[in-house]
Amino acid sequence: MMDDVTELLLLLPTLLLLFIGPGEVCASHEFTAWRAQQYELYGIGYGSRSAVLSAEVRPVNSGELSRRCVIVRLADLTLARVRRAVSLAAAALLVLLPPNLGRLSPELMEQQFQEVEQELLTAEMPMPVYFAHEDSELLAMHKQLQDTSSDLVEPSAAGMLLRSATANGFQFVASGGQSKPLPDWPIVSLEGRLAGLEGNEDLPTVVLVAHYDTFGVAPGLSFGADSNGSGVVALLELARLFSRLYAHQRTHAPFNLLFLFSGGGKFSYQGTKRWLEDNLDHTDSSWLQDSVAFALCLDTLGSSDALNVHVSRPPRDGTPIQAFLQELEKVSSHYPPLQMTLVHKKINLAEELLCWEHERFGLRRIPALSISHLDSPHRRSRHSILDVGSKVNVKRLTRNVKVVAEALAHYLYNLTGKETTEESEIFTEEMGVRENELEAQLEWLSREARAAQLVQPDVGLLPSLEAIMNRHLHEVHRHTARADKREPEFVFYDQLTQVINAYRVKPAIFDLILALCIAGYLGMVYIAVQNVNLLFDSLRRLTLRPKQQ
Repeated sequence: MMDDVTELLLLLPTLLLLFIGPGEVCASHEFTAWRAQQYELYGIGYGSRSAVLSAEVRPVNSGELSRRCVIVRLADLTLARVRRAVSLAAAALLVLLPPNLGRLSPELMEQQFQEVEQELLTAEMPMPVYFAHEDSELLAMHKQLQDTSSDLVEPSAAGMLLRSATANGFQFVASGGQSKPLPDWPIVSLEGRLAGLEGNEDLPTVVLVAHYDTFGVAPGLSFGADSNGSGVVALLELARLFSRLYAHQRTHAPFNLLFLFSGGGKFSYQGTKRWLEDNLDHTDSSWLQDSVAFALCLDTLGSSDALNVHVSRPPRDGTPIQAFLQELEKVSSHYPPLQMTLVHKKINLAEELLCWEHERFGLRRIPALSISHLDSPHRRSRHSILDVGSKVNVKRLTRNVKVVAEALAHYLYNLTGKETTEESEIFTEEMGVRENELEAQLEWLSREARAAQLVQPDVGLLPSLEAIMNRHLHEVHRHTARADKREPEFVFYDQLTQVINAYRVKPAIFDLILALCIAGYLGMVYIAVQNVNLLFDSLRRLTLRPKQQ
């Protein structure tokens, strides 16, 4: 009898754990998250420096964030809260993004988020920063964490302790390990040509350039519809239009046209830099040094009624650039409310990042200019995951491409000085700019994240872009840039996309209370077993007393 009672007493804690154990640690949800940028440029690190995530989750307004993963919705994300999480040594930051980033309020969301985005891009974050799209499970977790936050005031300390002990928490665990450098990562640029009048090898060349890669706080979410998807689409359309003119001998212009889709544009135009080095430094005689009339760079053309022409030095009279600018101003005046503005900014050699692509040519003393609807290179929209397809106005993009094409054609065919009218336009009707084709190409580009560390040479964007170029251009080939092995100009890191598992767990206070209860219970059992004879004597007296009476 005594042995049975002892076994029952010892079995009670096990039965208790069987009832509460299955709900304590069980897989709750699995979702995909995109890690923030991590890269090095000229030896300086930027972005999130870690990818490891295994921590209990807390809402952003919680009082205790140390060694916790902070979860926050995009609407609640502010720069002050990010800095607070860093100062309190949070283990990680997970930002929940709404389904459609293109519908965010510009006043409330874009300015607020882009301020945070700029901080995450330019500072070095010790913790991993992840982004995930909202779904019903994540929103339910966020709401439950908000409801049980320690910042909520209970009527008594006991009530707060009870709430903390009975509440369910969550722990996030990322599937991948620590991030590592991507060795020898290639940056590929694509070049194609249209030859001018046959029999003349000394023709000047106009270089048309657009970089295809994008940049944002998370590489896997950087679709860059306007910057620089619009520039790529514009350059493809120019290639199509001028290939039709150059298809017939009588409509050949006395200029060669060279089209360059450069890589690494968001990393100080590394693809253009290597392309220039290949043509200027690695050959005995270079056509590029002596025969380039100017280089025209297209960057962010998809919205606004402004057409800003950025140059490193004011163009002199009688130069090819001055002649082209006169035609551009003349053509743009026929498309109100379009306003062309010349923006002069000297190249700042102290800056690690060049502002515009034409500055790469300027450093090699090649005349160049960039055309953009942006008046400043420091606009945050150039480096934002909010740059999605809905931000591009296809009608304005079509108009801008039309204006650039007409101005370029007037310069190439020596129509400078002649009055520009609708009757004198070259690209009309069947030769006109195709709005539906621009829209389709822009949609194609906006579906794929084109961050430099994601663009692979043999799959996705580059083979498709190369196939389009081969339809319109000749001598299409690649230029590949890789970082120097001893002193790398750029270093990219992996683990940019992670599968995160969310586990439902009890808070630490629950484990403490449970341990105290079990310890107290076992102490009582120990005392009872040590004094079991006294217990039986007491029970026997109680059972025998009624019979004696």
